[in-house]
Amino acid sequence: MDAKLLEILVCPVCKGPLLYRKTESELICKADRLAYPIRDGIPVMLEDEARELKPDEEV
Repeated sequence: MDAKLLEILVCPVCKGPLLYRKTESELICKADRLAYPIRDGIPVMLEDEARELKPDEEV
């Protein structure tokens, strides 16, 4: 994930910052506990495509 792109992208729900999880290929919003997938190198920033983080899942 390009560092400059990561600086620009925000959570579409709360407009908060995102964390890049390389191993899962996801962008994580801590505030909303949502994980946005990255498919073929392209972040899918749609709320409907995000998965909710499990309560025991570390952020």
